[in-house]
Amino acid sequence: MPNTKAFLGAGRVAPAAAPGSGGPDYHHMQGLARGLAVLRTLNQAPRGQLFITEIARLTSLHRTTVKRILETLATEGYVQRSPIDNSYRLTLQVRHLSDGFTDSEWISDVATPIMGELLKQVQWPSDLTTLEGAAMLIRDSTHRFSPLSFHRGMVGRHMPLLFSASGRAYLAASSPARRLELIKVMIADGGPQSQIARNAKAVNTIIERVEAAGYASNAGEWIRDSGTHAIALPILRVGEPVGCLNIVFFRKAMSIEQAAETLLPALRAAVGRIEAKLEEPSGVLPAE
Repeated sequence: MPNTKAFLGAGRVAPAAAPGSGGPDYHHMQGLARGLAVLRTLNQAPRGQLFITEIARLTSLHRTTVKRILETLATEGYVQRSPIDNSYRLTLQVRHLSDGFTDSEWISDVATPIMGELLKQVQWPSDLTTLEGAAMLIRDSTHRFSPLSFHRGMVGRHMPLLFSASGRAYLAASSPARRLELIKVMIADGGPQSQIARNAKAVNTIIERVEAAGYASNAGEWIRDSGTHAIALPILRVGEPVGCLNIVFFRKAMSIEQAAETLLPALRAAVGRIEAKLEEPSGVLPAE
């Protein structure tokens, strides 16, 4: 095992602080800087995983140095090596690095840890979304941490209400009055879903299917040719949806019906835990 103290302490003497900065001379911890560079590179990897030679090329670090850093990070639980091809990926442990950062959003305080537990249980990735205009905004995702996902950088993307499992789940869980408001927003938005939103029969058919099944789904309507399907459930507070949680899977791996049989119980349990946390007197309230 690498000598952690040697790794963290290796470095060179940096130039003195700039005049007027008020700071003393300091030692630049080169080993720490290199470790952070490796973490950043893995975090930005399009596939979510990289080989040692790729990391060395992207960071301009020697291959042996990269290997030592990865071994240290793996020992600390921040990266893991694939036993199949020896590539490396980040683990959910990296989320703990931000534990000291607090905000007022219920997603990070309540939902994120439960999403991590769901990922460990089913391996397939999940997205947590909240309403934004005529779409569901992905606020958190475990795609980057799932060995069964090729989609990275999902946070910040928008999923249309009528074409995505999460959007359909949100729409079906909304009150009739709220649903009419959302339909007006979709029509005014003028996007691809506006034409369907004008068709009351088509919208009602979507909602009836969700209600009959007990969950929402999509079979590639949102991202065509992606090879993925999804099932989703709304997250309710005081009877109204505040967001949705989905599970995304390859259509070649299972049908939507098979996913409902094998994945829906875990998804329902995760949503139930989030809802219970939101109802606690000391819990974090959803941001409006």
